[in-house]
Amino acid sequence: MPTLMSFLLRVFLVLGGLVFAASLAIALTFMLALWGLRAGWAKLTGRPVTPFIIQIDPRGGFERMVRRADRTGTTRHRGEGVRLRPEVADVTDVEPRTPSS
Repeated sequence: MPTLMSFLLRVFLVLGGLVFAASLAIALTFMLALWGLRAGWAKLTGRPVTPFIIQIDPRGGFERMVRRADRTGTTRHRGEGVRLRPEVADVTDVEPRTPSS
């Protein structure tokens, strides 16, 4: 019985993988068809065919965080140090409990 269960599990996993691969292939085919239609329309209207481009600047996230920190005033950059918590004027000590016996 355990052999039958492991065989069925393997069959279901293979089928799941095939369904996933087929869905990726269908999505890729759909995207290529859309791009082909777009390129064909551009050639038909005399416009240049431009590719889909996503321009990512790796410094963008860092610069955004620096601007946010400058706006809130909680952190500093360029070697000035970072304040993690505000200064406290009064410091109170905690008295230890005496064990009740």
